[in-house]
Amino acid sequence: MESSNPMLSRMAKATGLRAPGATMTVAGTAWKTLVLLALVCFGAAFTWNAVAGGNTAVVTPALLVGGIGGFVLAMVTVFVPRLAPFTAPIYAVLEGLLLGAVSAIYDARYAGLPRTAVVLTFATAAGMFLLYATGVVRATPMFRKIVVGATLGIVLASLAALVARLFGAELPFMWDASPLGIGISVVIVGVAALNLVLDFDRIEQGARQGAPRAAEWFGAFGLLVTLVWLYLEMLRLLSRLQRR
Repeated sequence: MESSNPMLSRMAKATGLRAPGATMTVAGTAWKTLVLLALVCFGAAFTWNAVAGGNTAVVTPALLVGGIGGFVLAMVTVFVPRLAPFTAPIYAVLEGLLLGAVSAIYDARYAGLPRTAVVLTFATAAGMFLLYATGVVRATPMFRKIVVGATLGIVLASLAALVARLFGAELPFMWDASPLGIGISVVIVGVAALNLVLDFDRIEQGARQGAPRAAEWFGAFGLLVTLVWLYLEMLRLLSRLQRR
């Protein structure tokens, strides 16, 4: 089975054979996910508190260091999964710096919006886990195809919108607060949430197949990537609703 999250798909290919020593567990992956989330909060708090203290000059460096550094480390982790125990924690801190800066920008425009986005992100993640754990939602082959296709469509549409902006054109529905724009945001949030189901499934399979214990860091890393995406899309959706 393939996850639409490339990090977890790489885990499946890199750890397809049973490990001779300690093996991956769902509980171990959950604890490592909590560690990464704590590191994200640490990085985000640093930027957020700096801005709250009047040091707005920290925003641009945080965006650049967190964005570029996080992307580079994410690519390294994707292509060299065995480095996840070392790269994932650093990636989490860098993403925290980025999210702290982005959240501060949104909070300056719409006071309290980031806090709402955080609550909705974790509530959505908890809800998807409950649906998956109880078997209400299953990662069937058809389900995977739909989610993967939708995710690829979102990536291509986002790239098209960015390229259009570089050439001075606009795809308004990707940025504005029109009913269509809000509808698109709702769909993207939904697709991000559904990706969590595929991620849960991949982690469970890794544990069943006896993947090495180090794969827990890779699984936690993949979940973090999806959660970051979900949070950013929540921010965008809420900001569009505010503008209405």
